[in-house]
Amino acid sequence: MEATTAAPKKRILSCIQPSGIPTLGNYLGALKNWKTLADEFDGAFAVADLHAITVRQEPAQFRKQINDVLALLLAIGLDPDQSILFIQSQVPAHSQLAWILNCYTQFGEMSRMTQFKDKSQSHADNVNVGLFAYPVLMAADILLYQADLVPVGADQKQHLEIARDIAQRFNTLYSPTFTVPEPYIGKQGARVMSLQDPLKKMSKSDPNPKSYISVFDAPDVISKKIKSAVTDSEGSVRFADGKEGINNLMAIYACCTGLTNEQIEADFAGKGYGDFKAAVAEAVIEELRPIRERYERYSNDKAYLKEVAAQGAERASRVANRTLQKVMKKIGFVLP
Repeated sequence: MEATTAAPKKRILSCIQPSGIPTLGNYLGALKNWKTLADEFDGAFAVADLHAITVRQEPAQFRKQINDVLALLLAIGLDPDQSILFIQSQVPAHSQLAWILNCYTQFGEMSRMTQFKDKSQSHADNVNVGLFAYPVLMAADILLYQADLVPVGADQKQHLEIARDIAQRFNTLYSPTFTVPEPYIGKQGARVMSLQDPLKKMSKSDPNPKSYISVFDAPDVISKKIKSAVTDSEGSVRFADGKEGINNLMAIYACCTGLTNEQIEADFAGKGYGDFKAAVAEAVIEELRPIRERYERYSNDKAYLKEVAAQGAERASRVANRTLQKVMKKIGFVLP
């Protein structure tokens, strides 16, 4: 009887910018699921530091943020021996392929990118070419690793579409070279809104620090922020239109406890918002506690972080350089 070989896992790629400590919204909406993705797929996870310099960075702080995010990826449970875990700028093939793909991307395509228009308005004093070509670098990130799947939020769907268009264009001009990536629609994390304005998404750039929770906020800070969260005057814990503040807290509580809205409503029937906010705070504190503890251990071990980054860059480069060499050969470059 012949032994059957398991089908190779599909490759999934996800990147995070080192633009400050992620919020509870970033964690519950995406990062919490990355460990599951790493177990289910052949995972590649990157600290996307090249993307971050479209905005001016203070060098020492930027360096710290890169290491902080690498430590966070370890803290959420990613295993550098299981997945490719790397810092984008340590793999030169990203910049090399991005330039090549710029020459296979039309100006008009980039001009239609809605995120460029939005960011141009918010950074009007620094509308640089990198900001304009940002989606091409993102396409290079994806296509270098022949990613089958890419988890995307609503604000990145357009960028994945352009990556698909570039891949298909190159494949048609030459021959099949790139895997055409598909969006990954998995278990949806909570869409966490601002604690002070629940009609807006939670954001670390919000000028009001009470509006967001950082994944590294101390327990007493988390408790205070949730207790001051905007709700309504009704006083009953139920999910309904017009109760955006309570709906947001219920979404957070559900994501941390695994309870459904119906179970939450039953548990808090006849109880006030004070009791509910205290329960939400405790659930968030316990959800983040092990991550914060592991992060502190990893972030203080600079030698280990350097070792993880070096190992990840080597593994990532082996995959990326194979793709880059293939691309350059098909175009006609003289290879060494």
